[in-house]
This record gives sequence, C-alpha cells and structure tokens, in this order.
Amino acid sequence: MPSLRPLLAVVTLTLFATAAQGQPRATPQEEWQAYSEALNRGATQGEIWRYGWSSVYAVSLGLNAYQASEADDSDERFDARVGTVKSALALGGTLFDVQPHVPAQRELADLRRADDTNEARELMQRVAAEERERRAWRARLDSLIVNTLGGLAIGLGDDRPGDGALSFATGMLVSELQIRTQPTQAGSVINRFQPARLTLGEVNLDYQYAWIMTPSQVGIDIRY
Repeated sequence: MPSLRPLLAVVTLTLFATAAQGQPRATPQEEWQAYSEALNRGATQGEIWRYGWSSVYAVSLGLNAYQASEADDSDERFDARVGTVKSALALGGTLFDVQPHVPAQRELADLRRADDTNEARELMQRVAAEERERRAWRARLDSLIVNTLGGLAIGLGDDRPGDGALSFATGMLVSELQIRTQPTQAGSVINRFQPARLTLGEVNLDYQYAWIMTPSQVGIDIRY
C-alpha cells in the first residue's frame, strides 16, 4: 500500500500557501510602525485609565468622608468610615501607578534611531509581560486583602454579615473592572509578529502568524 505521508505533505503545503496568499511578510518598517502605534495607544489609554480611576476614587473618598460624619444612620456612618479607608488606599495606589507604555515610548525611539530591531522586539516583549502581570491573580491580592478586612469590619465588627459580604463583593467587582480596563496594546501587537517555521521533509518555510478573534471571525493570519 503506497504511503500517504508525501501526499499529506503536499496537501498541507498547498493549504498553507492558499491561506497565506496575498499576505506578504511584514517589513521592518511596518514592524517599527506597529510597535510605535501600539505604545502610543497604550500610553494614551494608560493615562486615561490612571486619571479616570483616580477621579472615581477621589469622588468616592469625598462622599464617604461626608457620610462618615453627616449620615443620620449609625450603620451608614460606620460603612462610610470603612469606605473612606478603602477609597483612600485605592486612590493612592492608582494615582501613583504609571503604566509601562510611556517610558517604553522613549526607549523605542532610541532603538529606532539605532535601527536595533532585536532590542525593540525584546522591549515589546517586556511591556507585554508587564501587561499580563497586571492582569494576573497576583494583581488582585491587595484588593482581596483590603476588601476582606473591610467586609470583616462590617460583618463581624459591626455584627452585620450581610452588609459585610455586600461591601466585599462590591469592592472586588470595582477592582476587577479597574484591572480589566488597563491597556493591552503591546501584547496585541506582539501577537501580530509571531515567527514560526513549517518543515515538510526537506522543505522549510519561515513565516509569521497572528490569531484573529472578532465577534464575526475566528482564524489565523499567515504571512510569509
């Protein structure tokens, strides 16, 4: 019985070439441009994220501070005092939290003048790694500790377990929204330039691939 391996290799290579047809490999100029645009967008979103969330926590701090002394109900005053502490900690953490894209912009400009593509790729990898770290489970530890203590203060300290649980859940939800609205542009552009090699027998084909995920399409973009 004849082997199907050569036929399978030909079919695979044909399908690969068909998928990649009309998608030329990204040029160095396109790569530099993509990196620069990604960092610019990330820096803009990062500043909006920083000052936007700082404003949210500043307003929350002001309202809680007012309620802590002026609310008619003693439970509301107690909750407001807990909220004041939580809002102050969140405000300080967000206000001084600078996203990595702004310093990376300056470094990329220096690398572009030196035409050091390899260092630029490593820079983008570092920024993308920090983006992932900011969304990892460790990024939720501070919020988990603060909201747990706040919930316990209300639930056990003031003997209102239901209100304590609600305070904890609300705080964690807001923290999750804060984490998930951070920039991810570096990770996205790195995904556009993933190098790979297809080997079929003695045939080697270097190419780049990127996953495409949209509401109406899931697939892979191949450039060679």
